[in-house]
Amino acid sequence: MPKFAVFDVDGTLVDSRQSIARAMAQAFAALDLPPPGYDETRRIVGLSLAPAIKVLAPDLPEARYPALAEAYKNAFIANRAAGLVEPLYDGARETLLHLRDDGWTLGIATGKARRGVDVFLANHGLADLFECAFCADDGPGKPDPHMLRLNMDAVRRPPADTVMIGDTSFDMQMARAAGAYAQGVSWGFHTIEEVRAGGAHHVADTFATLRAELGAFARR
Repeated sequence: MPKFAVFDVDGTLVDSRQSIARAMAQAFAALDLPPPGYDETRRIVGLSLAPAIKVLAPDLPEARYPALAEAYKNAFIANRAAGLVEPLYDGARETLLHLRDDGWTLGIATGKARRGVDVFLANHGLADLFECAFCADDGPGKPDPHMLRLNMDAVRRPPADTVMIGDTSFDMQMARAAGAYAQGVSWGFHTIEEVRAGGAHHVADTFATLRAELGAFARR
């Protein structure tokens, strides 16, 4: 039975540091709130938007959270329309193609909204590589295992054949909760220490290392 690799997007396949940080700062400014610093913002990447904003603005009255979320969405869309692109990391496309050619089934589990997933796939011409993609619009977000379980159900793969690849502790916690292999990467938003603390079985520091680790997993 082919193995199943489920990828996070932001910080794992695409470098979205600039786009997320800029949109979050613009959203806070739109509501006359002091913007969070990059270190604060990077820690919430991977969460769905609503809980992420509550972490960044814990003292904001509950009634203002929807406006802040909407301001973030608007800023992100405007920046994208103005030409701000989230580039693939060097080695990402080659890794996906390598896995496909080796018989892996590929899925996505991301904190992006469905619109963001569709834009990501279209911009980079990757739609044909993935059998399924689940996101923040599909139910409880990370670290809840719901999103990863939807992927496994969609392709009828058990946890023992599934690897969750991500750059945050939330990805690793989700993988562990779903019974899947928790494969971290070091080049995204969370530090290696944070990814390990989330429960990573292994943390890759390059795409070459990631491919080697996935190859070893496939031979088990």
